[in-house]
Amino acid sequence: MADTLALLELSGVEVRFQRHILVLEDVSLHVAEGEIVALLGSNGAGKSTTLKAISSLLAGEDGAVTRGEIRFRGEPVQNSDPTDLVRKGLVQVLEGRRVLAHLTVEQNLVVASAARRTPRAELAEDLAAVYDLFPVLATFRGRTAGHLSGGQQQMVVLGRALMSHPACLLLDEPSLGLAPKTADEIFAAIVRINRERGMPVLVVEQNAVAALGISDRGYVLETGRVVLEGTSEALRADPDLREFYMGLGSTGERQSFRDVKKYRKEKQWTG
Repeated sequence: MADTLALLELSGVEVRFQRHILVLEDVSLHVAEGEIVALLGSNGAGKSTTLKAISSLLAGEDGAVTRGEIRFRGEPVQNSDPTDLVRKGLVQVLEGRRVLAHLTVEQNLVVASAARRTPRAELAEDLAAVYDLFPVLATFRGRTAGHLSGGQQQMVVLGRALMSHPACLLLDEPSLGLAPKTADEIFAAIVRINRERGMPVLVVEQNAVAALGISDRGYVLETGRVVLEGTSEALRADPDLREFYMGLGSTGERQSFRDVKKYRKEKQWTG
């Protein structure tokens, strides 16, 4: 049951592409003020689609929320204008480290403040905060973003999102393709953002161990449905989740989460 103080809430959300292709079915989740929530699942589970539904980025792919409701700060926002959502404080960092490759690091950061018409003094403070979070970006502030390493580019897109002053941060696979040490730095920055700013974060991750290590609660998606939810501590201890994410089945191939041999149907995770 959703927290009555939830900042972000999805209730029975269904998403279809081209009007007929069902991708999400009856997805419900919430993010409360000040918490980090992990959204887990294998490839094709619907994690990125869930974030795009929240951010209203489905229309460009001929998709839409066709049932259910998404509420941000108590206001229905499904299928709304994505630019308006950013102005309201709902900011997503897309998968793939989408820097403006031809611009410098600092130009990438400053461009995010354009929509807010940030005063010069406040802009300087915002830049200083990003450089404090990621000191390497201060060193490379004049370097073309396309020439940075993958980890540094991930720092740029995270910093750029912070320049928008989000009330809620949505992160899609922030550790994808990064070396373990760099991924740890990114996760540490996410925790710091949350703790120091009180900023709620919804993070999509395939690295379940890392995501549950920094989050307060989590949800597991499979084939467009939530099949498990709970505190991160409980999910880390769950034997079925541990087997699915930490091992392979007897055939040597990863199984469906529902088909893991220790899965107990009496829990009725799928309704």
